[in-house]
Amino acid sequence: MTATTTAELWVVKGTRDMTVGDPVLLARVEALRLLADRVSDQVVVLGRDHTILYSNRPGCPGGEGRPVSPHPARCYEALLGRSQPCAVCPATKVFESGDVRAVSCATDGGSSDCGMLQAFPLRSSQGDVACALVLFETSRGMPGTGNSVTQPEEGGIAAPPGIGDLIGQSTPMRQLFEMIRLVADSQATVLLQGESGTGKELVARTIHQLSYRREKPFVVVDCGSLPESLLESELFGHVKGAFTGAVLSKKGLFEEADGGTVFLDEIADTSGHFQSKLLRVLQEGEIKPVGSNKCVKVNVRVISATNRDLLELVKAKAFREDLYYRLAVLPLSLPPLRERREDIPLLVRRFVEQACERHRKALLAVASEVMQALVEAPWPGNIRELQHAIERAVVTASGPQLTHRDVFGPPSAPPADADLRSVTRKAMQTAERPRIEEALRQAGGNRSRAARALKISRANLYNKLRAYHLV
Repeated sequence: MTATTTAELWVVKGTRDMTVGDPVLLARVEALRLLADRVSDQVVVLGRDHTILYSNRPGCPGGEGRPVSPHPARCYEALLGRSQPCAVCPATKVFESGDVRAVSCATDGGSSDCGMLQAFPLRSSQGDVACALVLFETSRGMPGTGNSVTQPEEGGIAAPPGIGDLIGQSTPMRQLFEMIRLVADSQATVLLQGESGTGKELVARTIHQLSYRREKPFVVVDCGSLPESLLESELFGHVKGAFTGAVLSKKGLFEEADGGTVFLDEIADTSGHFQSKLLRVLQEGEIKPVGSNKCVKVNVRVISATNRDLLELVKAKAFREDLYYRLAVLPLSLPPLRERREDIPLLVRRFVEQACERHRKALLAVASEVMQALVEAPWPGNIRELQHAIERAVVTASGPQLTHRDVFGPPSAPPADADLRSVTRKAMQTAERPRIEEALRQAGGNRSRAARALKISRANLYNKLRAYHLV
């Protein structure tokens, strides 16, 4: 124990005190420890009473290599020698308001005296905010950019702020970039949660590209689109004669992706039988092909995604609790577009450039009133809906810039002689659109479940979504 750093002593004692009987919290703190020990920025985990449960070496109040008291201390005592917390403290706000994703000093017009920049809640298996992950001002730099948010491109023009293909300058996106930087090189599983169309696959691909696995395969599996039997065969493989039509043995995607990353999209739509098999993969690092008695060792990182609340499904016994703990070691929440409206101009410009290049058109400008309308639009389909709207506008535009008509279509004028049938149709449309939007929200963006709730076919729902410009 004499060679143990102060940070390690805090982890051992503090974690035992806070996480006894709570495997979720224990796994999250341990995963953060493995991540933060590799970075040069200050990373600290605080308990509800501001006790330091973990600090990586740069965050040690005594400085790296300098011995300090081995007993857990409160952050304001260890970092500032005070008896009371700072007047502005993101960690305090995280504990006081249990429904926030993160708190940043930058949005409050001040900063804490200790240099604390952002705090993120760490929830227990009961959903309570038991700890807070804290980043300091030295963590302002975005992943891969050194210590600044953006880097100038050639010619001195600043590139859009972001990381990889992800762009954004809003507070929720900056916080997401910070977390991506922390989790990228970890072995731990990542669970991406967010509404349909928020870019979960792009975030997963970015994590893979920033990791040491970047030269290995990145395999995407849409769990919701494959029947259970086919999903099991696709992921784990099968041997010859395992089922009707299996005329040859076939490697599964887990084996094909050995050394790389497997992205399991719509993980909430899987069956209990499949979930038990996936749990074995995560626990033992091995797969058993369909029809085989032999296990195959695989080395893959699993990133999963869902637009549903897995904790609610666990409580309803619709999702395995032990699998949830394995998948949600590092949970990341993706903000919907309505919570990051200041990013819409950046996204619009990016989508216009891509669409113009793809359709071989000169780069189009966007009128200021159109941009304002785009920022204020509801976008229930999030980034995917915005991207499709921009591409449609680029294809149909006839002038040098996108107009309101190009993006939103011609204004609907009431007919001069509105007969009863027209009035009935208009009333039905007025009632249908908000009901469809509400059904999609309640279904977490899953169109099949929304169609069932509306008691219409999925094809009919798609037609209505197109008619109301909801796709």
